[in-house]
Amino acid sequence: MSEKLIYKVVFVNQDQVYEIYAKNVYQGDLYGFIVVEDFVFGEKSAIVIDPAEERLRVEFEGVNRSFIPMHEIIRIDQVKKKGVAKIIAQTDSGKSSGKVSTLYSPDKK
Repeated sequence: MSEKLIYKVVFVNQDQVYEIYAKNVYQGDLYGFIVVEDFVFGEKSAIVIDPAEERLRVEFEGVNRSFIPMHEIIRIDQVKKKGVAKIIAQTDSGKSSGKVSTLYSPDKK
């Protein structure tokens, strides 16, 4: 009867939008950071491998938990089934596409 929860976390990282799936998401003790643990990726034994998901698997390989700045989080959803993890590049060489924008960016001096 216990339902296994999966969370879809969408966040901005270096002018790219990451969409990943994890089993645990919570506010960390480090102020201003969201902790994401137990990443969920597709099965390695599958015949067809998605290159975008494989890139994320390699990037997060060996990572136990990731601390994501709260102001970079776009959305966190509790989902019933895992989807495809992916990286979406923002258009116009880093400029906001109108659909995704950061909440805060410090002044560069």
